[in-house]
Amino acid sequence: MSCVSLRPCANRVKLTVLFAAVVFSATASVNSNAQRPKGPDEPLFSDFKGVRIGMPSDEARKKLGSPKDKADDLDLYVFNDNQAVQIYYDKTKAVTAISIDYLNGATGVPAPKDVLGSDPDSKPDGSAYKLVRYPKAGFWVSYSRTAGNTPTVTITMQKIEH
Repeated sequence: MSCVSLRPCANRVKLTVLFAAVVFSATASVNSNAQRPKGPDEPLFSDFKGVRIGMPSDEARKKLGSPKDKADDLDLYVFNDNQAVQIYYDKTKAVTAISIDYLNGATGVPAPKDVLGSDPDSKPDGSAYKLVRYPKAGFWVSYSRTAGNTPTVTITMQKIEH
């Protein structure tokens, strides 16, 4: 970029600096929100691959792809031998529940603290269960682990009916 007069270049520099400052502050604001810890009334686990409680079925299907089995009130997704997901819909075709099953020694299973904020109640056989209600969010989240050497872990989110 070449300038014949210094005044137009100075204005371009000012605009460029101003634009960079605005972009930086917007980015900093987004990053600070993403890193802010959630409060006790806010669920740590609130979606599965972008699918949330209350989302229309067509949006959920766009995010997850074609289900293995499809119905008006339920979609079943089988992602591999170790993970299956059921998405439940109400009469208005909005998501009312999401149930994620991690089977046969699956890897990448979220830790209970990442789902609930604390450990579930465990039994001597190794099984565990805990449900936490989030009235402000309008749904509850549960974590369930079966007993045995290759436990099944099920994480469920379900709309709270009033």
